[in-house]
Amino acid sequence: MMSKTSAQEMVKTEGADVVKEERESSHPYAFHVSGPRNVASPNWKEIIISSWKDGNYKRTVIACFIQAVYLLELDRQENRTEQNALAPKWWIPFKYKLTRTLIDERDGSIFGAILEWDRAAALAEFILMRPSGAPKAVLALRGTLLKGPTIRRDVEDDLRFLAWESLKGSVRFNAALEALKSISDGYGSNNVCIAGHSLGAGFALQVGKALAKQGVFVEAHLFNPPSVSLAMSVRNIGEKATFAWKRFKSMLPSSSESLANGNEVVDNTTNLIGLNKWVPHLYVNNSDYICCYYNDPTGGEDKAADKENAGPKNGQGALAKLFVMSKGKQKFLEAHGLEQWWSDDLELQLALQSSKLISKQLKSLYSLPPSSQQTQGKPQ
Repeated sequence: MMSKTSAQEMVKTEGADVVKEERESSHPYAFHVSGPRNVASPNWKEIIISSWKDGNYKRTVIACFIQAVYLLELDRQENRTEQNALAPKWWIPFKYKLTRTLIDERDGSIFGAILEWDRAAALAEFILMRPSGAPKAVLALRGTLLKGPTIRRDVEDDLRFLAWESLKGSVRFNAALEALKSISDGYGSNNVCIAGHSLGAGFALQVGKALAKQGVFVEAHLFNPPSVSLAMSVRNIGEKATFAWKRFKSMLPSSSESLANGNEVVDNTTNLIGLNKWVPHLYVNNSDYICCYYNDPTGGEDKAADKENAGPKNGQGALAKLFVMSKGKQKFLEAHGLEQWWSDDLELQLALQSSKLISKQLKSLYSLPPSSQQTQGKPQ
């Protein structure tokens, strides 16, 4: 009787495992369900012709790495094991391996990961060397995940950017900066890439910029980076008021005071440093109101008021490579989604190399700080 009961229990257990396995295999986030369709895994031919030199291939793979970070956190929340985890399928086909996860100490959530070239897996496929253009290490950062365990801290950082247009006060900023420094020191900045989506793109931009200010330039790929903040709106109002005041002063008779004030105006174009050293890749969709202002030449501001604050002029270097999705009007969730960046029918155009908003985001890289400008030529 006992043996019969045990046999029934074993059958039930095996049946439950089969059902669970089938359910996981048809999961909407499974790589074979929602991943890219026409991207082949690397093979020995990569030694001759590297797929990584194709911008479409590189964009697709890096977007997949970011998707893997989202799934690392979902795997954690849903207690998946190594056997049924969803995330590894998004990096294994490209011969990369997970070497480190970035943990938010406030809630224990995974918000980033370091993926490195898996030499052993590559050799098993007779790929004797890393393809030209393939980074040795990629730091990938996810965006907001609207799930119970993570929503509080994700939205907290969303609001931080909305209010201050800066993420430096977040524990994630410091952790990401330390991680990027670590792999840059270990592999060399030319062999490293940072990437992010949505909030993660905001962190990637500011972390990459912080490292660039130290003279370390890493390749950056930013998908749907946030472009709207209250701080920006308030500053825009202030800049317009300042422009109106300067216009009014210019109508007044000249005086020694106005000349003195005029001497304080600094031409940013004479203090450009490090041009073309750090040129991030931005991927935006005009139907996504979170990132669409990057494609606005004026950043939604008054063109005349912008003249005195202009970034590098034509011929002086691009601030960023801006790729715009050209698919017509879309719903917000579709336009902001990460999966669009590996879709088969993707149509991209390199729309702008510089815009007012990009110029603002990167302005500190291309001009000397005010303190340096004021102390130049003076004894210390």
